Amino acid sequence: MSQRMKIVFGGLAALGLIAAIVLGVSGYQVWQHDRTEQARTDAMSAAGSTVSAMFTYESATVDTELPKAADGLTESFRNDYLQLINEAIAPGAKEKQLTVEATTQAEGVVEADPERAVVLLYLNQLTTSKDTPDGTMSGSRVRVSLEKADDRWLVAQVTPV
Repeated sequence: MSQRMKIVFGGLAALGLIAAIVLGVSGYQVWQHDRTEQARTDAMSAAGSTVSAMFTYESATVDTELPKAADGLTESFRNDYLQLINEAIAPGAKEKQLTVEATTQAEGVVEADPERAVVLLYLNQLTTSKDTPDGTMSGSRVRVSLEKADDRWLVAQVTPV
């Protein structure tokens, strides 16, 4: 094989290696982008349903309803949430005969990657009680931090904005 042929084959091999690297990096970027977009969609859905469940209850069933919502929380946040239910929310709901219905009106992703996300939720809460049977409507915004555990998005923190 001539020197010229060796140079041509060497150049083709180098070009092939460069092309394989470029395709590999591009493929990884597309895969990572797809994972992030899926994370955005899944985290937003989990935030809306979990937070609505956290803030929706009836005085007669508050002891069973709100602990169910805790299944969608990280372990550390779950402990704080259950303590708040037992010490403040449930006793107050029973005493005032509260019924609260929280609904997500709008939602948006602030930031996301395949393992963590932050979602901003706009909530409406309709609250009825023995003192206000017609109810009162209030709106609020909350920043929801989520973490992915196995294949589930769990709420790690809810902060009023």
